[in-house]
Amino acid sequence: MRHLPRQMSGGERQRVAIARALSKSPELILADEPTGNLDSSQGLQIVDMLADLNKEGQTILLVTHNPELATRTRRIIHMRDGQIVRQETPG
Repeated sequence: MRHLPRQMSGGERQRVAIARALSKSPELILADEPTGNLDSSQGLQIVDMLADLNKEGQTILLVTHNPELATRTRRIIHMRDGQIVRQETPG
């Protein structure tokens, strides 16, 4: 609260953006690389939180280039050049 965005790290700004989005209770969460600026520990916390929200009925569309993160989702859709090339269900 006491810092301007330019005084915060990329990870801090990313966590604030996630909290701000969630505070609005949206019907759909669009998460484009939500762990991109976070260390692995913080990234896992965000992923766990999104997974919990999804279990509670929240719809989440998560975009990632991180295969490890993708395997923690309920469904993976692989795209190339704007086209769906494969779908899978992890686990």
